[in-house]
Amino acid sequence: QVQLVESGGGLVQAGGSLRLSCAASGRTFSNYIMAWFRQPPGKERTFVARIYWSGGSTSYADSVKGRFTISRDNAKNTIDLQMTSLQPEDTAVYYCAARPISGAYDAWGQGTQVTVSS
Repeated sequence: QVQLVESGGGLVQAGGSLRLSCAASGRTFSNYIMAWFRQPPGKERTFVARIYWSGGSTSYADSVKGRFTISRDNAKNTIDLQMTSLQPEDTAVYYCAARPISGAYDAWGQGTQVTVSS
């Protein structure tokens, strides 16, 4: 069974940085796409960034492009999200997710809260 566990959330001032980490276990992820989503208070969950576990190809939502970087550590089986130049509108619960390359997202973490104060 796939298990995703996020860590690294917290409170930061506008302009600051945070690094989120997602520990993945339960299977081999070589044919998976790993992603981060976020859900601001009272709003829907939206895509933030994704990475192919094999090859490392990445893509980002326009709202975070140039500020956030997604990466993977094959040795540790983790997916990280480095967030810089954080703004209050980045405040949300951030979720790690996984899907087969040819399928839908079928595994989600429990989420980690990121709060950016102005």
